[in-house]
Amino acid sequence: MTTEVDLLTPLKHYWGYAGFRPLQERIVHSLLAGHDIAVVMPTGGGKSLCYQMPALILGRTAVVISPLISLMQDQAAQLDQMGVPAAVLNSTLAPAEQSRVMRQAVQGVYRLLYLSPERLARQDTIHWLSQVPIAFFAIDEAHCISEWGHEFRPEYRQLSSLRQHFPDRPIAAFTASATRRVRHDILEQLRLREPDKYIASFHRPNLRYLVKQCDARMQNRLLVSALRHHEGDNVIIYAPTIARVEETVAFLAQHRIRAVPYHGKMDAPVRQRNQERWMSDEVPVLVGTLAFGLGINKPSVRAVIHLALPKSIEQYYQEAGRAGRDGLPADCALLWQNRDAGLLAYFTEQLSDPDEKERSWQRYHAIRHFVEAGRCRHRQICTHFGETPKWEVCGMCDVCAAVPDWMECSALPERAVKKRKRMSTVATPSRTSAAPVDPDLVEHMREWRRAVAKRSGVPAYVVMHDTTLDEVCRRRPTNLNELLEVSGIGIRKAELYGREIFSALESFG
Repeated sequence: MTTEVDLLTPLKHYWGYAGFRPLQERIVHSLLAGHDIAVVMPTGGGKSLCYQMPALILGRTAVVISPLISLMQDQAAQLDQMGVPAAVLNSTLAPAEQSRVMRQAVQGVYRLLYLSPERLARQDTIHWLSQVPIAFFAIDEAHCISEWGHEFRPEYRQLSSLRQHFPDRPIAAFTASATRRVRHDILEQLRLREPDKYIASFHRPNLRYLVKQCDARMQNRLLVSALRHHEGDNVIIYAPTIARVEETVAFLAQHRIRAVPYHGKMDAPVRQRNQERWMSDEVPVLVGTLAFGLGINKPSVRAVIHLALPKSIEQYYQEAGRAGRDGLPADCALLWQNRDAGLLAYFTEQLSDPDEKERSWQRYHAIRHFVEAGRCRHRQICTHFGETPKWEVCGMCDVCAAVPDWMECSALPERAVKKRKRMSTVATPSRTSAAPVDPDLVEHMREWRRAVAKRSGVPAYVVMHDTTLDEVCRRRPTNLNELLEVSGIGIRKAELYGREIFSALESFG
């Protein structure tokens, strides 16, 4: 049946894209055929479409298990703007709202229903779900189920009961960062039946990996230099402790660089507000602990800067991978100090479980080798995940190519301007032209997008991705047909925002 299904029409109608990214179409066909699947696809590869489209076509509900509330809410908001009925069920909803969602789910109202693993573990949830017309289960961040994974979560282990409670429903496991051992563990824990396996390349050619060992003073100089170079860009800075987050925000304020903090000890409303200010482009820099970012889907992050050694290559790959999800060039800088390695070793020694300690030591040695080996960073990452690249030199890391000016602490303001113009003309799969974009018009349309996002209570990228906004500025559409030619604009979005877009473009002159 799946070979006869027209996938390009709904792809254009709802998502606004003329073609699929690598592997997406094959994954959709597998789910339409009722197969279990295991997908390893790097951040930004388009995993969500792989389970959203089959649910839409099948006309039943895909239950998506996700570990982070913000991710669920953002995806549901995006689907709503596309005209796809979706809902989130979690503890932040009022009891009456939870009851309404559960009632409508049983009636088959939703194509996508997002739950946390904790919610799924409840016995009453299993009873209620048995009444919902379920197409399949999609497990996001599936590496969390494995003790060999860098983000093992005990509540994920309970997902193994899905096969027992829903033996005839397909299960789809998705992850962005899983070694061979973790992949095997995912198949075993979820009891997948002869799954179709899809493993995309771990090579992210648009990311420039930059690693430098430094002392505290040099680290501060490099940080300011990097942010001057990326002035006006969206940047994430990862700090190792809550105290360091606050210190870094204060330090940047002294250098007139606007940044907001994000960590677990903040009041939840303040933390949420800071995230919203960053997501809506109100503040360009966010400084967070490792708690920040799981499920963050902001495509236009131009740099991710680590101020300490991550505990594993998987962790680094996932966090650095939040840069450049729009396919445009981005910097991933790891500025580490010798004391970082000592702290990682100290915490590993404190572990009492011998198996856990062994796993921790393996991760420690792998990340030390990554930063100290002096070998191509991209190649090291690929081989860590079991991929053997055919190339030897990537041209996009500090080992294979010259380091950027800002890393020599010599970046000048005009260089930042040149950099931005150069980035705006890079051709990517979602761009139809490499013609330059008027930067004033782009800023004008970003202001419009910010206002719409604030009015709708959603992140700016939910209204429109940067690549789509750039193409709108380049094409300057004047009617719906022209607007629908823009990649990323589906029919529902054109109907929602068409008049406003034309008006905003016209007001620019």
